[in-house]
Amino acid sequence: MRTYNKASGVWKEITTDANGYDDNIWVATLIQCLKLNLGEDPFFADIGIPLQETIATQVYPDFYIARIQSQFAQYFTSLSISRRKTTNQNPAYDVKIVTNKGAVITANTLV
Repeated sequence: MRTYNKASGVWKEITTDANGYDDNIWVATLIQCLKLNLGEDPFFADIGIPLQETIATQVYPDFYIARIQSQFAQYFTSLSISRRKTTNQNPAYDVKIVTNKGAVITANTLV
C-alpha cells in the first residue's frame, strides 16, 4: 500500500514499512483529510471539513471531525481528536494517535 504526501513543497511516497505496518500511510492520509475542504477530493467527496461554512457561521466543525475520527479509528490502536479551548475564533483540535506498533503521536491542528 502507498500514498503520497507533500512536505516542504516536495511530494514524497509513503509505503508500508519493513514490518508490514501501514501506520505511516494512515497518519499521512488522516492529516490530508483534516486539511481538505468538504467535496475537494475527487474520489471521496464526503471526506473533509466545510471550511467556508464554518467560517461564515462561526460553528465549530465537530460533526465532521467526529466523522473523520470514526473513519480512521479502525486503522490505529487508538485515535482521539478533541476540540481545544482557545481564546481566538479559529477552531483548534488536539490529535492523539497510538499506532499499531505502539508509537504515540500527538499534534495540534487548526482547522
